[in-house]
Amino acid sequence: MGKNISQPRLPQEGARPALSLPALLLQFLKIGAIGFGGGMAVIALMERDLILKRRVMGMDEFLHGIGLGQVLGPFAVNAALFIGNRLYGPMGGLACAFAFMAPSVLIVVMLSWLYFSFHAIPALQSAIGGLGPVVIALILSAAWSMGRKAVRSLPSVFMLTIALGLSLLKINAVYILIGAGMTGLAVGKRILGKGHKPEQQDKNPEAPGAAGFALPITAGAALSGKSLASVAWVFFKVGFVFFGGGFVLVPVLQQKLEALGWLSPKQFIDGVAISNLTPGPIAVLATFAGFHLHGAAGALAATIALFTPALILMTVLSQGYSWIKEGPRVKDFLGGIAPAVVGMVMSAAVLLAPGTLHGAAAWGLMAIALALLARFQWHPAFVLAIGAVLGAFGVVR
Repeated sequence: MGKNISQPRLPQEGARPALSLPALLLQFLKIGAIGFGGGMAVIALMERDLILKRRVMGMDEFLHGIGLGQVLGPFAVNAALFIGNRLYGPMGGLACAFAFMAPSVLIVVMLSWLYFSFHAIPALQSAIGGLGPVVIALILSAAWSMGRKAVRSLPSVFMLTIALGLSLLKINAVYILIGAGMTGLAVGKRILGKGHKPEQQDKNPEAPGAAGFALPITAGAALSGKSLASVAWVFFKVGFVFFGGGFVLVPVLQQKLEALGWLSPKQFIDGVAISNLTPGPIAVLATFAGFHLHGAAGALAATIALFTPALILMTVLSQGYSWIKEGPRVKDFLGGIAPAVVGMVMSAAVLLAPGTLHGAAAWGLMAIALALLARFQWHPAFVLAIGAVLGAFGVVR
């Protein structure tokens, strides 16, 4: 008989789930809809809503999931899959990943239709520009709360600092995490995590919610000579070189799509811009290209094909996590990864700052947002809304 995914597999035996599967899917839909600012900003939302507030899993396990998610594909999508898989098995993991991606895919389909119908990008840049300082504050707030649990000794501070420096030098995240894990093997988790206290799971379940999404099914005119299967096959192959984050895909896709004649140079640049207008990973550029070729059907085929290799690998890693994490050497390896992930989160804020914090208004908004998030525990959606309004009125550029 098939496994019933309505019953979660919990990190601690005897604990009850903090969220039912429908409620968990609803949370990922919400995060996917407001997660502007890239992968680390989305991780910050997950950490706040799911780990700190609802305690669906321990912080250590969450940090390990982020580390595993850096191997292939967009790590925010992988983190959603990891959480869902740990609680509800493989099908639950895939459902959470798709729920998280649904808002961005829908937005890109809508913007792509507008673009190819009217040959212009919708004028949303002003409002989006006001989100930048809030996103930086959100990332810094997440780094602080993660660091309080993962960085509890001088060696772990050293690991965080090294990871921060290497990330600022734009060293591939996979290499940083491997180095951190090997350091954990050398010195041991007990040294890195000195003073760490086991976390307690929240055993109070939350009332289940409802989740769901729908994509437009009206396809545009397909271009001749480019079958839906061939489009899916091209993006599936590209998915195997999806290392190091979404922006690594930009030159790969540019070379591939322009060589095939599927997008002109101007269309490609505009597609990158449209992808940045969504809360999801820049990899939804595949959605834009697929829509141009075969309408909504092509958008779905290209997106699913691009993400399939990473989703398969992350499912395997998530399934094996319970088995491998109990080994003492694996614990040491994962113990080295946790502070390194905190350093990488901090680096995202530092790298984003020069291109985002322009003038006193932007710095002031970032400081106020950080206080609202970290001190007063405001929900990120409200703080992001403030940033969007200030951007729309030109207060923050």
